[in-house]
Amino acid sequence: MFLPLVVLTAMAAAAVGVFTSAMNVKYRDIRHALPFAIQIWMFLTPLIYPVSFFPQRWRWVLMLNPLSGVIEGFRAAIFGRPFNWNSLAISSAIIIVLLVTSAYSFRRMEQEFADII
Repeated sequence: MFLPLVVLTAMAAAAVGVFTSAMNVKYRDIRHALPFAIQIWMFLTPLIYPVSFFPQRWRWVLMLNPLSGVIEGFRAAIFGRPFNWNSLAISSAIIIVLLVTSAYSFRRMEQEFADII
């Protein structure tokens, strides 16, 4: 399961990269706000802390982060724990939607790139 998780992570990175690159061309101030947004996203993703630190009733909020299920999947693959297939399916669906949406928005904004640059 390690390789599919790497592919999901790469897809999430591509989705965010494509969207932010298009936004950076159109709105030049994005490059100044992006490091802060990435840092906030890092603290909202369960990298350092496990999902089990959250109460059961608030874990659904954490599952809205597309990388939370992937990170938990990496932990399960490395440490031999059982997979949480629900969170992995939610993360996969969100990542696919983000990738399609970012590709669509990039194609729409791409028509104006030559005029802006």
